[in-house]
Amino acid sequence: MPAQLRPFIWIGIAVLGAACLGGIALNRGETINAIWFIGAAAGVYALAYRFYAGWIAARLMVVDSTRATPAERLNDGRDFVPTHKWITFGHHFAAIAGAGPLVGPTLAMQFGYMPGTLWLLVGAVFGGCVQDMVILFCSTRRNGRSLGQMARDELGPVAGSAALLGTLMIMVLIVAVLGLVVVNAMKHSPWGTSTVFATIPIAILVGVYMRNIRPGRVLEGSLIGLALLLLATAGGGWLDHSPLRSWFDYDGTTLALFVIGYGFLAAILPVWLLLAPRDYISTFIKIGAILLLAFAVVILQPEMKMPAFSRFTDGTGPVVAGNLFPFLFITIACGAISGFHALISSGTTPKLIANERDIPMIGYGSMLMESFVGLMALIAAAVLDPGVYFAINSPSGVVGRTVEQAVATISGWGFPVTAETMNELAREMGETTLLARTGGAPSLAVGMATIFAGAFGKSMLALWYHFAIMFEAMFILTAVDAGTRVGRFMLQDMLSNIWKPFGDTKSFPMTMLSSALFVAMWGYFLYIGVIDPLGGINILWPLFGISNQMLAAIALAVATCIFVKSGKARYVWVTAVPMVAIALTTTYAAWEKLFSADPRVGFLAGADALAQKLAAGQLTGAALESAPKLIFNQRLDAALTVFFVIVLWVVIVEATRLSLRHLRGEVVPPLTEHPWEPRTAGGNDD
Repeated sequence: MPAQLRPFIWIGIAVLGAACLGGIALNRGETINAIWFIGAAAGVYALAYRFYAGWIAARLMVVDSTRATPAERLNDGRDFVPTHKWITFGHHFAAIAGAGPLVGPTLAMQFGYMPGTLWLLVGAVFGGCVQDMVILFCSTRRNGRSLGQMARDELGPVAGSAALLGTLMIMVLIVAVLGLVVVNAMKHSPWGTSTVFATIPIAILVGVYMRNIRPGRVLEGSLIGLALLLLATAGGGWLDHSPLRSWFDYDGTTLALFVIGYGFLAAILPVWLLLAPRDYISTFIKIGAILLLAFAVVILQPEMKMPAFSRFTDGTGPVVAGNLFPFLFITIACGAISGFHALISSGTTPKLIANERDIPMIGYGSMLMESFVGLMALIAAAVLDPGVYFAINSPSGVVGRTVEQAVATISGWGFPVTAETMNELAREMGETTLLARTGGAPSLAVGMATIFAGAFGKSMLALWYHFAIMFEAMFILTAVDAGTRVGRFMLQDMLSNIWKPFGDTKSFPMTMLSSALFVAMWGYFLYIGVIDPLGGINILWPLFGISNQMLAAIALAVATCIFVKSGKARYVWVTAVPMVAIALTTTYAAWEKLFSADPRVGFLAGADALAQKLAAGQLTGAALESAPKLIFNQRLDAALTVFFVIVLWVVIVEATRLSLRHLRGEVVPPLTEHPWEPRTAGGNDD
């Protein structure tokens, strides 16, 4: 391309993005075409990657393509391996892309499409992508150290210990919420359950195939796995209409036990047998399905039926309890910024980086892709009729336990829907009911199926729906097994300070014991979410969002202190501004969850209201049986929220104190960046 044309091309991209954003913002009609959102995202992402990420890489990080990376210097063929940039990109994206970018935007659609769209774009460009890239850079410069280790080395033992303990507890909640989304998607859905169950033996078969039958044939094994997954999805439809149907029809509690058992097995089985092949297959499914969805949106050009701002911005919504601010920012977590990503950016990925110049593509680029996933989820939710959306996502404890009660309640909110519509929709999707299927995954699957069927054929609506369920499960279970394994390592590292043999990751008994402990921790929170009469999302998702965003602020605080000590104080606004914004917003959300007098919002108010009903004898049946557990768990959630707030501000205060000491020329812990070494001739430049 002639150099003279490049400025005009970028001007054209800027005009396209601005025009699409303007069209979305200025629209005052009842509906707007989804193609505007694709155009806005394309323009914003392209400009952000080319100019903002490039500027950060050149001025703040100063990436050096001549500098040897730990993958090259410490190459052991196992953990540290110089890897092709596109393979590393795929690994990193597969690891960071869990339930968050799918579920968060779907739940936040309660507020309308405008708030979620703006936060997905702005939050990712200036927050999430920056965090992922700078943490990946800092870890690569420090021999692939974890976020907790970097906090301990750069900020000292107080902030480091707080960050390590906080990170472990946050990981517990992340895995529990991921498990809850899967359970709610499979509950009393034999077709969906059989398809999700089939992914496990398929992944094991692919692992054996690539290791023992056809060693090294990664693409071949992945294509076989993909074909088997599609066959399992289609076969689930036959099973749903066969005598075997009852074998896969389970309630939430039973499915929770299955997910807990799966997490334990995933943590103790060899990586090559389950974790690695699931990563290979899920990367194809994840990226392929999202690109197919975007292509279908371009072909079909559906109308966004949800309003720009709904009546529930005032905090009275049935899906997410709380006002638009601050609860939008803890509901849409991973699609805009996610602390969980910092664990991956300081985990396996820095040990695979072959050249520092690949860091912007892998760190910033992967997060842009995840933001795009979130935008596609938002579109899929917004193309549904609002009445249908609320019927699927509102818990039965709010709208009523029968279809007639639910449609009457929702229609009374100004979103008309009929019992006939919900019954017919369930039949078309191959389900017995779609009422009160909380968690976001079922309504997202309905939206995706509607778009796919409209673009590629309406005769396969049920198949598209269960393909979407399988797609979501692949997203989520990949994060469940990876998160459980990472959590097990973190727990072993922490407990080794009490008893050294606990830290021996090669000891099978220690692996079994630590895996069982960690799975029991997140399994408990999964169980309390399943038995919650409001669907669990109102309790667990806000706590997940608060902890996840606080972890992001912690990561940005660590990076800010590192850059100040590196002599880059004039540029640290890049990390300091999003750190302050996320920390203040999340702390305010935590305050609301602790002290709001609304029982739907405040943990303590909710526990007190339920305790009063229990004491007055107003509860019967299952509600009476589960009440003591729910009361205890709401108070436990309040205690955890206080703990996360303390951890956050301990790290931020310590990072600020050390940064000011450095600027005054006083003694601070030294930088732990590895000294410069040249790359060897013939290193992997790809």
